[in-house]
Amino acid sequence: MSFHDEEEQIPEVLNAAAGNDDSFTLGKAKLKIINSAMAPVDESKLSVLVELTGLGMNKERVGLDLVTVLDVSGSMQNNDRLEKLKKAMEFVIKKLSPIDRLSIVTFGTEAHKLCGLRVVNEKSKAHYIQLVKHDLHIDGWTNIAAGLQMGLKVLAERKYKDGRSVGIMLMSDGEPNLGADPTKVEVGNVPVYTFGFGTATNTLGDPKKMADVLNSIAKNSKGGTFSDVPNTDGLGAAFAQCLGGLLTLSVQDLKLVISPQNKTKVTTVFAGDYKQSGNTDAEPAVTISFGNLYDKEMRKIIVELDLPKVDKEVTLPVLKISYKYMNKTNTKVLKSPPILANVKRIGRSTPVEREEVSVEASRIKTAEMIKESRIMADKENFDGAKNKIVEAQNFLEDVEIDGINKFIEFLKEELQHILIILQSPADYKKIGRALILSAELSHERQRFAARGDTEKSTGMFATPRMEAYKKQCESFVKGEPVPTAAEDVKEEMLADPIGPISGALNFQIQIAIQALMSIQNIIDSATPY
Repeated sequence: MSFHDEEEQIPEVLNAAAGNDDSFTLGKAKLKIINSAMAPVDESKLSVLVELTGLGMNKERVGLDLVTVLDVSGSMQNNDRLEKLKKAMEFVIKKLSPIDRLSIVTFGTEAHKLCGLRVVNEKSKAHYIQLVKHDLHIDGWTNIAAGLQMGLKVLAERKYKDGRSVGIMLMSDGEPNLGADPTKVEVGNVPVYTFGFGTATNTLGDPKKMADVLNSIAKNSKGGTFSDVPNTDGLGAAFAQCLGGLLTLSVQDLKLVISPQNKTKVTTVFAGDYKQSGNTDAEPAVTISFGNLYDKEMRKIIVELDLPKVDKEVTLPVLKISYKYMNKTNTKVLKSPPILANVKRIGRSTPVEREEVSVEASRIKTAEMIKESRIMADKENFDGAKNKIVEAQNFLEDVEIDGINKFIEFLKEELQHILIILQSPADYKKIGRALILSAELSHERQRFAARGDTEKSTGMFATPRMEAYKKQCESFVKGEPVPTAAEDVKEEMLADPIGPISGALNFQIQIAIQALMSIQNIIDSATPY
């Protein structure tokens, strides 16, 4: 008698050398581990920085089903807002490809589907542009809930949905004054990117309420952001940068799993507002769900550990880390091999925190202080709010870094901009609160969002494609032609010719290196002394 038990293949285990900037790539996602190389043999604490980066060229991406949900309420007739919306939409249409589909929904007193999802080829682009130019009409009140529900309905009723990504871009220039509460609308797994348009000059409604509503809608969605666009000339750039992410999707349903090793205890995992599970006695591993990741977009996670006392000097793994995501057609889960983060326990050494860890920890703390300042300002405690921002500025000055760090400089610029706004309670209520809410969600999700002045908001979370689209849109508004999606890909491939194969190549190199190290370990252990 013979048995044919099905056995799951045990994956290779990859080792990150203690203190090295080791990176590991699986397909379209790269993982990097950064931590101090040494820790004392006694009980101690250690911070480990885990970085996940999306990799992927435009031509390899999945097709996008995009629904734009556009406010055409009465206030949109002010200051040429409707014309600026039309120009922004024209840029979006021109950047889509034949693998993409677009639906346009408008809302005022009621929601209307101007067109269902259609493939965006050269013929349909002309139709879309004519539709935007001639069929966007002012329509009374502001029923945001109806518009959002209509956009979700378009996506829910798709006949062809396998292997496609989705997104809703929703813009409004006023608070909802008709219909249901849009913050209560269930959006499921659809990312909703909201845009507060013209908030600086919106005298018809309450900017505070509008910002709260649009921020909540985005926050209720998986991966959405809230962009604050008080200068109506900035809508095109804000749309363009959002689209620059959506058209460079690298991985979907990305999950990171962190498991403590050798009696190490995970005390805290800093991963913004992304969902975490585990880290209990019954399930010590921590799983973080990130959703989608764009090309060159990064998620940084700080894992704080309690290390147990060891009896002798030894190098031991403190974490086992792996990640997984869905393949292009959403039919298979791609899993990385387990990766071990190692630390050398030696004498009474003091761990030297890596600069990258310090910078990310400083960003997290600064974002928390910005939120604390906003809460004080909401309670009319403007002196306390300003003092909190000054405290954050002083904190950043004390961060120990070599030379100039662009992330620290971005944070300093952001704080200075907020401090200026807080000088006037009227300015805070009119434009400042929306800007800070946008910044808060952007920091929580480590994803770009326009924050008031678009020049200042181009920073640490913007990907190269987002920055390129912003410049293209600014040129388009001045009358220059828009490069096609194919031309974008060609330019990126010239800049990075091995990009399309780098993931697979790096992964095979890593496996080969680990195999050589294993062979060397066998030889060393067999060599007599």
